[in-house]
Amino acid sequence: MGEIFKIRKIAQIRSDFPSKFGIPRQSGLADELRATIIFEPEYRDANAVRGLDEFSHIWLIWQFSKAVGKKWSPTVKPPRLGGNTRMGVFATRSPFRPNNLGLSCVKLEKIEYSQTLGPVLTVVGADLLDGTPIYDIKPYLPYVDSHPEALGGFAQKNSDYGLEVVFPEEWLSLVPEEKRHALIQVLAQDPRPSYQIDPTRIYGMEFAELEVKFTVQEQILTVCKVEKRMMEK
Repeated sequence: MGEIFKIRKIAQIRSDFPSKFGIPRQSGLADELRATIIFEPEYRDANAVRGLDEFSHIWLIWQFSKAVGKKWSPTVKPPRLGGNTRMGVFATRSPFRPNNLGLSCVKLEKIEYSQTLGPVLTVVGADLLDGTPIYDIKPYLPYVDSHPEALGGFAQKNSDYGLEVVFPEEWLSLVPEEKRHALIQVLAQDPRPSYQIDPTRIYGMEFAELEVKFTVQEQILTVCKVEKRMMEK
């Protein structure tokens, strides 16, 4: 049995994704998605983020909280390979891994200071479920973290995948204006599991305080309804 090392939750993220369905499969794919990072009480010290505002991007180390307690597997089925081909877990970013840790690079838009919450970070492009625990934050250093010549393996073959989104005005008008472009970006990434190709099926995705229903036929996603979702009391 491997050595056990305890790490502390330092913050959590507040995002527009109350459930896993629809979350972009990688950070940065929907670059208009905004989220906030709220520190835990013991880390709400402005000194802890001194100098961070000089960086445009940051790394988030976080936990796949919905996968905790589930058995890890040495091989997984990446969604972009159709959900039928197995790859080694360490060649993927699957949540079903020995330590359930995730890594995301996001844009740091601003840092605001609250008397009750301390420093609050607004980030862009996060691929995290609302309430996800964050274990560490590190600055992104382009001179060492960026490798344009790097190979993307099997994941690179599907990097330009996307859908055309048809969003009728009657439904788009129900989405807050500041969230419309981000929602369209998310839909264009195709929220469906890769093995589901039924053109008659109506899918429902929770986004912010809304439930968005849509169908997909060939490469066109059509929104067919937007309604307020039932909020938990």
